[in-house]
Amino acid sequence: MEKFRVLFQHFQSSSESVMNGICLLLAAVTVKLYSSFDFNCPCLARYNALYGLGLLLTPPLALFLCGLLANRQSVVMVEEWRRPVGHRRKDPGIIRYMCSSVLQRALAAPLVWILLALLDGKCFVCAFSSSVDPEKFLDFANMTPSQVQLFLAKVPCKEDELVRDSPARKAVSRYLRCLSQAIGWSITLLLIILAFLGRCLRPCFDQTVFLQRRYWSNYVDLEQKLFDETCCEHARDFAHRCVLHFFANMQSEMRARGLRRDTADRDPEPPVTPGPQDGLDGGGSGKAHLRAVCSREQVDRLLSTWYSSKPPLDLLASPGIWGGRGGLNHRALTVAPGTGLSQHTDV
Repeated sequence: MEKFRVLFQHFQSSSESVMNGICLLLAAVTVKLYSSFDFNCPCLARYNALYGLGLLLTPPLALFLCGLLANRQSVVMVEEWRRPVGHRRKDPGIIRYMCSSVLQRALAAPLVWILLALLDGKCFVCAFSSSVDPEKFLDFANMTPSQVQLFLAKVPCKEDELVRDSPARKAVSRYLRCLSQAIGWSITLLLIILAFLGRCLRPCFDQTVFLQRRYWSNYVDLEQKLFDETCCEHARDFAHRCVLHFFANMQSEMRARGLRRDTADRDPEPPVTPGPQDGLDGGGSGKAHLRAVCSREQVDRLLSTWYSSKPPLDLLASPGIWGGRGGLNHRALTVAPGTGLSQHTDV
């Protein structure tokens, strides 16, 4: 399970090549699912359209949601849109770029399913067989309206006794299949033309804004990843320090109780208490980012400050609450002793 978790986290990275690979994988899974699906139209006038349109639109919706879940930037985009402004303003252009990137990748698999269903034609025949105008076909001239509706509802079921070996059924089915394939090929051609125009005409426009949006959208994604990694590292160090402090106090208490029981001819050893400069491993290496963080309230205040008031994107910020050399980075959370908490982000 650990290997699967690491693999899943790797696929959730912000690399465009990895996300494109996920899109191709979802598209291949879509083709496999559609080819292995057993299509059975109910052949009832009230349920044909519901079944056909449901099969045409419901799986693409599920695949679209899967594409959003697999893309890490979808969550980052929502967090960037909903976060308080704080010390850093929000750029709507970055959110629009991330939304466009997420939608383009999430729509790949649903479009593959819809195109496959339209080119195959079974869903379209099942959904719209009862909506065909009978006046377009001469074989319905001698039927009553109720018989026509019953016959059209049975068109997708070629093994039914009512429509078996009927030229009218073949004509209606062929008409609907041709219409479905025409729509499918039209959509395919339209998508190819749009992709061709987007690829050819994009270099004709100014790329400055595009590069800026792309850079800062990647920055937001990487900043969130580094913040999560730093939080894990800080939580581990803080827990290690709390555990060592507990065992140090327990050892001191045991020695203090042992003094009452021991004889006077043995000199007691002085209790060992962790000093402010002791490291988490007892070797004196020291964790600078923990020297001023010694309570749960301080950690909660630090995390709340990061959420409600993100630091400005300025490496040369003047000293102050966001300045100095103390702050969060991907290695350590440095807080100067006696100055409270500093929330400056080194990028």
